[in-house]
Amino acid sequence: MTSNTSRLDMSMMLAVHDALRRDAERIARITARADDDPRRVLSTAAGWEMFKGYLRVHHTTEDDTVWPVMRRVLAGRADDLALLDAMEAEHGAVDPLLDAIDAALADRDSGHERLGGLADGLVMVLTTHLRHEEAEALPLVDATMTEEQWRRFGEEHRARIGSGAPRYLPWVLDGMDAAATAAILARMPEGLRAAYEDEWRPAYAGLDLWGAPGRPVTRESPGEAAAS
Repeated sequence: MTSNTSRLDMSMMLAVHDALRRDAERIARITARADDDPRRVLSTAAGWEMFKGYLRVHHTTEDDTVWPVMRRVLAGRADDLALLDAMEAEHGAVDPLLDAIDAALADRDSGHERLGGLADGLVMVLTTHLRHEEAEALPLVDATMTEEQWRRFGEEHRARIGSGAPRYLPWVLDGMDAAATAAILARMPEGLRAAYEDEWRPAYAGLDLWGAPGRPVTRESPGEAAAS
């Protein structure tokens, strides 16, 4: 997991970034497979719908609750405002790729010819953006936002996930090593940790998110390993 060394607690932000990278790369692998029609796999994959939904929640919550706060504080600082402009522009470049992939999935005649290139483009655009955000925008966030403002961003993000939390948290932690998982869970209320261990993670592990050949491996949790 990408490490958090900031004043603000960005551990969940970085975990979400890692989960988005993980799934984008998985999508590219699926579209490169020769043993099955990737349109059939992705068009019926719960994992694709979850990835799109969580990515859009993440980006729109930043657009609505992070960048506007920073713009007010950074008024008159041209270089910093240009960075925020770049963040919003990079977000705006992702949605057309998601829509283009959906269009290719629905195109029975020639969609397969476009799908691999679109998936590779998604990986490139998304991972480049996440790297840019982590290298430049998040340090500026850390220097600009108060803990209360950062807390409100987290609350709004959770509110937009809403009733999807039982799938969202296992999705974020899917494939994360035991130590990093334990560090994330330690920041959460006991009741939520218990729900994750006893209900959410087992239910998520039973989902066929990407079709059998691409099924992600959900590693066992620290609690289960000591006794996923």
